[in-house]
Amino acid sequence: MTTAERYKKVIDYFRQQAPEAATELTYTNPYELLVAVMLSAQCTDKRVNLTTPALFQQYPTVFDLAEASVDAVFALIRSISYPNNKARHLVAAARQLVDQHQGNIPSKIEDLVKLPGVGRKTANVVVSVVFDQPAMAVDTHVFRVSARIGLTKKAKTPLEAEKQLMRHLSTEVVAVAHHWLILHGRYICVARKPKCTACGLTDVCIWFKKNQQQLKKNQQQLKKNQKHPTTKSVPHEKR
Repeated sequence: MTTAERYKKVIDYFRQQAPEAATELTYTNPYELLVAVMLSAQCTDKRVNLTTPALFQQYPTVFDLAEASVDAVFALIRSISYPNNKARHLVAAARQLVDQHQGNIPSKIEDLVKLPGVGRKTANVVVSVVFDQPAMAVDTHVFRVSARIGLTKKAKTPLEAEKQLMRHLSTEVVAVAHHWLILHGRYICVARKPKCTACGLTDVCIWFKKNQQQLKKNQQQLKKNQKHPTTKSVPHEKR
């Protein structure tokens, strides 16, 4: 199967199974999405969604957050992973947005990544979801699923994976493809024990085929051992 054929089958499958895939983070405007994505690093969307209502009630705009103290923000997000760093980043990013962007969320990746606590993944999510730009955010789910299926090959970093995915995905499908891969990795192609029996992509998945081959080899070896069991010599009893 060629790379183009694999991409086509994967896209066709997801278009049928999840045509309206979208972020599971709760937000109402670009400011809230940026904050939510920053908080979601190494944390579940579910936990973020439980935390942000109180945060946004206290700081409904970027201008409010820019006036906040780090300690006050920390108190509201303490249940999130790495709350100390994230509290500092949130306040610093808000102040930079006010000082350099008049409180607006930039629509360019190169501007977003200059904000404290905002990496390329977060920037890609924002420009993709808010500004409808063809950007591929590669988190741990996207990185893992892409490699397992065979959409990426020997990508050692998220940026390498992003470039490979962007090379083969059309601009109109990039944004939703990001959500397809995330959700597939979150609920089906999980890290430790992927739920292959519930997956509709096993016929194109390189990882599945390799593991099936290894499973067959193990079963064949087990049968062989059962037919021809090895006998160990028992040492003579000492007298």
